[in-house]
Amino acid sequence: MQTFTHYFLHFIAIGAIAWFYDKKNWKKNWLILLATMAVDIDHIFATPLFDPMRCGIGYHPLHSHFAIAGYVLGVLFIKNKLWKLIFIGLLFHMLTDFIDCLWMFSKCGECYTSSEIYKWVH
Repeated sequence: MQTFTHYFLHFIAIGAIAWFYDKKNWKKNWLILLATMAVDIDHIFATPLFDPMRCGIGYHPLHSHFAIAGYVLGVLFIKNKLWKLIFIGLLFHMLTDFIDCLWMFSKCGECYTSSEIYKWVH
């Protein structure tokens, strides 16, 4: 169920965001939101490339607290509709990954204590 939820949020829920953002252009906006998934390019710097027991929030450069703060500022202060949508997509991507991390933490306490999120709150 965790994997289904993760990919549902990454691919399907963004369709709802696109529709609410601009009903007339929701298909184009959905494609733009899909393109924001390119933020995962930062995973190529990780070793191993994929670790199912690693929380990406705080671990990957474009998933860092500095990057997330930038995405929040973009959503709040950017007026250009295209750029605002891109920042919304990036922020929603982080939320989706965070939900995935919480799910993982519920099954793996060591995953939490070794995560960057743990370092942020302790």
